[in-house]
Amino acid sequence: MGCAGIPEDVKPVDNFRIEKYLGKWYEIARLDHSFERGLTHVTADYSLRDDGGVRILNRGYSAKKGSWKEAEGKAYFVKGSDQGYLKVSFFGPFYGSYIIFGLDHENYQYSLVCGPDKSYLWILGRSPIMKEDIKYSLIEKAATSGFDTSKLIFVDHDKS
Repeated sequence: MGCAGIPEDVKPVDNFRIEKYLGKWYEIARLDHSFERGLTHVTADYSLRDDGGVRILNRGYSAKKGSWKEAEGKAYFVKGSDQGYLKVSFFGPFYGSYIIFGLDHENYQYSLVCGPDKSYLWILGRSPIMKEDIKYSLIEKAATSGFDTSKLIFVDHDKS
C-alpha cells in the first residue's frame, strides 16, 4: 500500500551496502514538508530490525515548542538489498519511497535521497557540516534530476 514509485529522471544507486549506511545521519538540507516544518538539528538513525528490515528514528528540535520531536519508522528493500531503493512507513500500512540516488560509495559520508515524487528531497551527511563542494555537487545532481533546489531549506545544527 502507499506510494513506492520512482520519480522520472531518478535512478537508485547500485552496489548499495546497508551495513555501511547504518548509524546516524545529519540532515543538511531538505524540501519543506509539514512533518518537519520548523525543525532544526534533524538527524536520522538507521539500524537493522529482527525481521530483516531497517529501523529508522528521525529526530529534530522544535524551537517554537521548546522540545524534541521523534518519529520511528521501518523500511524494506523494494527490489534487491544491493539497490538504494526502499519503501518506508511511519504510519501503519502506508509506505512511501526512500530512494538513494546519490551516495559516497567509498566511505558512506553523504547521500542524496528522495521520496515518491519531486516534492521530497534530502541531503544527508555523517557530520552536521558538509564540505561546500560536496554539498553543491549534490544540489546540482538534484537540480539536473528535476528537483526545485531553489526551495531547499538548509538545516541549522548550531549548538546554541
